[in-house]
Order: sequence, then structure tokens, then C-alpha cells
Amino acid sequence: MPRQVTPLAAVLLAPNPGPMTLDGTNTWLLRAPGHASAVVVDPGPDLPEHLDAIAATGPIALILLTHGHSDHSAGAATLHRRTGAPVRALDPAHRLGDEGLAAGDVVARPGLELRVLPTPGHTADSLSFLLTGADTDAAVLTGDTILGRGSTVVAHPDGRLGDYLDSLRLLRELGETTVLPGHGPELPAAGAAARHYLAHRHARLEQVRAALAAMGVEPARADAAEVVRRVYTDTDRALWPAAEFSVRAQLAYLRDHPTLP
Repeated sequence: MPRQVTPLAAVLLAPNPGPMTLDGTNTWLLRAPGHASAVVVDPGPDLPEHLDAIAATGPIALILLTHGHSDHSAGAATLHRRTGAPVRALDPAHRLGDEGLAAGDVVARPGLELRVLPTPGHTADSLSFLLTGADTDAAVLTGDTILGRGSTVVAHPDGRLGDYLDSLRLLRELGETTVLPGHGPELPAAGAAARHYLAHRHARLEQVRAALAAMGVEPARADAAEVVRRVYTDTDRALWPAAEFSVRAQLAYLRDHPTLP
């Protein structure tokens, strides 16, 4: 059964827990009180029991994707076939219907609006959605840009750290807006979450710089796996392969930004 999180947003947890997905993918069901049809954000993996649970919540008018990673998007085509609801995404490869999504777009449904925020960095196609409705506080659906716990991967080379830092600065401006993440529990304030993420990223960059100095190599010549072994000692080794993607993004960033801000 969905868990109601805000007056406009309920969540269904997909049964795909793991080191990268935490408890599983959060599928968000957006529906204004008194209205039957819902907007689904990130239908998750193509698992029949999960898609059955989504369909059982009532009519689905629209499917939106925060980004194209399969744990968020793989079920979209099946849900589209079952419901006829169009799938809108930034990447044309994931669209099913006539319309895509772009920064600044406003998706309006009875009783609610979603403003599309460009938040690349985790992936090039990552979006967030600022959810508003009458007499309700705003919330922001962040996909994998901000998680409910832990930190996210900058999926180099598609994801770029400079873009990710800019996206966090954008979300920081949302202040007390509730965060509805792609994995993990909701968070009370986007501004605080984004500040925490920014501090973490800058601390990691300093650690990587120190590791490079100890190794006596420039970013362009560094072995990413060796940097992970030196820097990510506080991280479960099961996550080291994912951390290597982030390290590659950090090394690329340091090549372009030899002096950190």
C-alpha cells in the first residue's frame, strides 16, 4: 500500500533493495485530494508485483522520469502499455508520447503543479520536480540528486561533478522545502540537505587532492581505483566500484579546477 507523505504525494517502495538502491526505489504517486488520476514519478524496475501495486492505486494520467537509470525507468514502458499514460523525460530515448521535459517546464494537473528543475550531475539527464498545490507546502522530488540517506554517485563520464555542484546550489535555494528522494526517507529541508551534500563533496575533493599529493601524480595520470583505496576507507567495500565512478568525476573536475573554490 502507498504511504502518504504529504497531502499531494504518496510513495510506493519497489522491492529492489541493494547497496546502490538502499531500501529500494521510491515510486512517487502525486494526486490532489478529491481527484482520481495520479502522476507517477519514477515507476522503478520492471517488476510485475510493483507495477501491479502502482496500477491498483487508481487511474494514472502521466508518468515522469527523474532520469533514465533502470532502477527508476525500466518499468515505464510496461506501465505505459497498461495505462496509456505518456512517459515524459529529458532524454528522448525514454519518452513514450509526443512531449518531453525541459528546464522550466510546468506540468499541470488538477490540483497540483510540477516545475521542472535542471539538476544534472548524477547523470546528464537528471531532473528534479518542484511540487506545489493549493493550501499545501511545496516539496521537491530529487531522484538521485539528493538521497534520503548517504550520498549519491556522480556517474562519470555521463555525470559531471561541476554540474552536480551547480545542481546542489540550485536546490540549496529551496530552503525548508521537503525533499522526496528517489531512495531513502523523505527529508525536511532541501536547503540543509544540499548544504550537507556540498560540504561532503568539497571534503572529498580535498581528500582526493591530498591522496594525489601523497601518490605524487597529477589528476590526469591518477589511478582511480588506488584513489578509492586511499580515500574511501570509511565506505563499505561493496560500494567501492560505484565510488570509482565518483573518483573519476573528481579527477576530471580537478584537471579543470586545480584551485578549489
